[in-house]
Amino acid sequence: MTEENKKRFPLWIYPETQQKVKELYGKDNCKSQSEFIEKAIIFYSGYVSSKDNTKFLPIAITSALAGIVENSENRMARLLFKLAVEMSMMMNILASNAEIDEALLQKLRGKCINDVKKTIGSVTFEEVVKYQKGK
Repeated sequence: MTEENKKRFPLWIYPETQQKVKELYGKDNCKSQSEFIEKAIIFYSGYVSSKDNTKFLPIAITSALAGIVENSENRMARLLFKLAVEMSMMMNILASNAEIDEALLQKLRGKCINDVKKTIGSVTFEEVVKYQKGK
C-alpha cells in the first residue's frame, strides 16, 4: 500500500478509543495514529474473515504460543541448571564423608532408578530414610 493510493474519510470514535490509539501507536512502531488504525483494521479484518481464511488465526496463535513456550523453556532450563548445581554440591559433600564400594554404588543406582520410575519422580526424603533404616 503506497501513500499515493490513500483516501481521506471522516472517522468517528469515542474519546476513550482515541486515547488508546494515542497511547499505543508509538509502542507498535507506527509513525502516526492513522497508520495504527489502519494496521488494526487489517488485523481485525483478518480475524473476522478467518472463517474463510484459515491461515490467519493459526499464524497468530502459533506465534503467541511459540513465545509462551520459549519463555517456559528458558525458565525450566535455568531451574534445572540450579538444581543440577545443588545436586552436585550435595553429592560431593556426601562422597567426601562416605565410604561406599563400587558394587554397592551400582546396586544403589539400580534401586534409585526403579524408585524414580515407580513414583514418576516423586521420591521423598522420608521414604529414603525409612529404607536406609530398614523400616
